[in-house]
Amino acid sequence: MEAVANPPRIRPGSRSGGIKVGGLVPFTATDYPGLLAAVIFTQGCPWRCGYCHNPHLQPRTADSPMPWDDVMSFLKRRRGLIDGVVFSGGEPTMDPGLESAIGQGRALGYRVGLHTGGTHPRRLARVLPSVDWVGLDIKAQFADYEKVTQVQGSGVPAQASLLAVLKSGVDFECRTTAHPDLITPDQLLDLGCLLAGLGVRHYAVQIFRTQGCTDETLNAHGQSLGDWPGAAVSSALAALFPSFTLRRAV
Repeated sequence: MEAVANPPRIRPGSRSGGIKVGGLVPFTATDYPGLLAAVIFTQGCPWRCGYCHNPHLQPRTADSPMPWDDVMSFLKRRRGLIDGVVFSGGEPTMDPGLESAIGQGRALGYRVGLHTGGTHPRRLARVLPSVDWVGLDIKAQFADYEKVTQVQGSGVPAQASLLAVLKSGVDFECRTTAHPDLITPDQLLDLGCLLAGLGVRHYAVQIFRTQGCTDETLNAHGQSLGDWPGAAVSSALAALFPSFTLRRAV
């Protein structure tokens, strides 16, 4: 998930049936494929992935850095200038107000995108009928999730979330952030085979970048990855999916 471009000023605010907002990017052409969108970053995530680009959004504080009413006012002003709104994080499915917030965004005429790691599959399944596109992080083979998330059993909700997205019929992309300390090229290819076998059609491998990452070991080992995971693995992954993207740090 992308870092907050301009962190908002900190002050208490009302929830007003919305979500606990940790930040807002008013304009992006990259977070919702094919659309100009705003990104709303929610506070809170139960996982502690070392390569997280937004570790400051992992805790849920007592007060929202940006009141939901302010976000709604912004979205009302942006009608006609942007096409969509993306809920990101943190982990948006952790927030009990997500369904209401999505509904309010749709009521303004926006298409809705959702970035999620799949931590809360039940809430994800409830909001999927109101979502137009999902970017689903798949971090590793489900049995190996703890190595990335540092949370035991985290592969179980991630797998359930993938199955819910597949069943829903919503347009989606699976993407894996890859670092050689966390996944080998062979494991990455095995993961691609698993996803393709389940019916995933759009897959992206995002090579680790140091921006926003506070894990010194990952940063040290991720400085010069060159063409890792290698041309052979990249070509093999590309052959598995109708749409495959390898994303490197710019």
